[in-house]
Amino acid sequence: MQVRGEIMKQPASLTPGLAFTDCGLKIAGPLAAKKAKTGGKSKAKAAGRRRVVKVGGKRVKTIDVHAHCVIPEALDLLGLKLENQRGPGIGEVGERRIREMDEQGIDVEALSINPQWYKAERDLVAEVVRIQNERLAEFCATYSDRFVAFASVALQYPDLAIQQLVHGVKKLGLRGVAVGASVAGREFSDPMFHPFWAKAQELGILIFIHPQSTPDLKNRLKGNGWLENTIGNPLDTTIALSHLIFEGTLDRFPGLKICSAHGGGFLPSYAPRSDNCLRVAPEMDTGVKLKKKPTEYLRDMYYDTLVFTSEALRHLAAEVGSDRLVIGTDHPIPWQSKSVDHILKTPGFSDKERRAMLGETAAKLLGIEPWR
Repeated sequence: MQVRGEIMKQPASLTPGLAFTDCGLKIAGPLAAKKAKTGGKSKAKAAGRRRVVKVGGKRVKTIDVHAHCVIPEALDLLGLKLENQRGPGIGEVGERRIREMDEQGIDVEALSINPQWYKAERDLVAEVVRIQNERLAEFCATYSDRFVAFASVALQYPDLAIQQLVHGVKKLGLRGVAVGASVAGREFSDPMFHPFWAKAQELGILIFIHPQSTPDLKNRLKGNGWLENTIGNPLDTTIALSHLIFEGTLDRFPGLKICSAHGGGFLPSYAPRSDNCLRVAPEMDTGVKLKKKPTEYLRDMYYDTLVFTSEALRHLAAEVGSDRLVIGTDHPIPWQSKSVDHILKTPGFSDKERRAMLGETAAKLLGIEPWR
């Protein structure tokens, strides 16, 4: 699918001594002069009429945790082309994107970049991640009232990923980390990733899981229906979360804050089967002793609301709790442009629950200030 619309010109390479101390706060380097002229934080200029969302007469700061972008310079290093990236305007973080957010009623986007680098060599991926995280920090600084961002990390090298995570959070002011659902064939529950999860838990940041289809099923997912995504993506997440539960990773790191795209895949829709599997087939028990029933772990994690129908949203809330749900639009990939109305119009939720799903829960997870 061709990327449509104008593509922003990327900023010149950052100077060697550039240092970010917080995303949208204290900045040294190319953005300092711009911010000095505006007297502090840069504010996004209104590109059109901004939809204001209120629940029970109270304005809500709507926060989208599932919004994509790409950095053309990093794509070039990976041998990938911008025009082959799905999503109109995915290479632009500027007025076009803000105009679309205004139309949808989204006040803040948490930007993430889907990991296409898990098989890249160490030196290459270190440079790719450096570029991406510095550009993400620039976007946050330029439009400090509209964007926060998840750090990119090279999880195939956990020691490097830890360095990138710490630098991204503590030096660049990024609010969490975006990961796939497995790493070059390795599950997140693999002990090689334990040091990374330990550091993420220590930092208290949000981990956003976005699937990369299910490569092992590539041949079966061919044909009409874009099954690689339609089935492959939610299945990828389902497998990832199931391993984190059944292999005891969530017991080992109970403080992890995990948010899954696409409503957690298929897992919340058929979760009770997980509570019965080893009772039916005790010979499949490998000896990992969980501290609670598998379904109980679902209420320890977070999920976006990209599940399309009111009944699906109500079911997801019933399984995991409405306090575990946050907006996910997949912007600019056009899966859902009515994510705010999806929450506002689904029957059965209280005003308090709607405000939490629309932004209050995400604000706490991402350190975003509420309306004053």
